[in-house]
Amino acid sequence: MGTIATIVEDIAVAADADAVWDAVRDVGAVHRRLIPGYVLDTRVDGDVRYLTMPGGAVIRELIVSIDDGLRRLAYSAVEGFELPLTHHHASFQAVPEGPGRCRLVWTTDVLPHEMAEQVRLRVVRGAQVMKQTLEPA
Repeated sequence: MGTIATIVEDIAVAADADAVWDAVRDVGAVHRRLIPGYVLDTRVDGDVRYLTMPGGAVIRELIVSIDDGLRRLAYSAVEGFELPLTHHHASFQAVPEGPGRCRLVWTTDVLPHEMAEQVRLRVVRGAQVMKQTLEPA
């Protein structure tokens, strides 16, 4: 099987979990509230989200679950990959760590397994942008 196809990025964020969760659950504002510049535009049609990337590619994602109690969002990218993926499923969870602090846990599963490292590089970069965007100036 090779490389395990699960990537987990645990991001320490200097912001309240409720504020981070509010940004994550705002599925139509990824380009403004989570990863500006990394995503140029977001459009939502029912349970489907379309992300326009800097190179012009449009990724189609299915919003699987938004759970306010768990502060968890699950989604699956189903079309528009730059990489040759056959499966993508990911989730975000905002975990409180005290006043003004939380962890944002981003878990991503991909197939084929050989693409895990390429996906991990994109997740790490996206996590850096999210941290900068979510922390108050």
